[in-house]
Amino acid sequence: MNIVLYQPEIPQNTGNIARTCALTETNLHLIKPLGFSLDEKQLKRAGLDYWELVKVSIYDSFEQFLEKNPEAKLYILTTKATKFYHQISYDADAFLMFGKETAGIPPEIHESHAENRFRIPMRNHQKARSLNLSNAVNIVLYEALRQHQFKGLI
Repeated sequence: MNIVLYQPEIPQNTGNIARTCALTETNLHLIKPLGFSLDEKQLKRAGLDYWELVKVSIYDSFEQFLEKNPEAKLYILTTKATKFYHQISYDADAFLMFGKETAGIPPEIHESHAENRFRIPMRNHQKARSLNLSNAVNIVLYEALRQHQFKGLI
């Protein structure tokens, strides 16, 4: 599995996601610009000593990500989708893509992958727009892993 973070802004979220990736043998892809330095204390603290267990790839742009991963089948989380995350059949090497905390993924990206867009069910309220990024990643990643019988995990 692969987690793709499009321009993440909060180091603690990315650190928590890296820790989840370490424990699930999931690759982590970060698309710049990042809202923090990779040397930032909060990032390292949230990821604890798990960073050496994570394969992290960093890209200067979404276009570079596509160039380096031409076969990537993207599954995109967006509040604009009608399908829920559990209604998607994930490939074993899925690229689960999540947008930046304050703005999500640009419409031109998620609209170009409309067949693989999904959302997490939640209440409809203008002040409650989305879940925390690291929580959303965990929900979706574990569903994708469950669909593949948690292969390789004990």
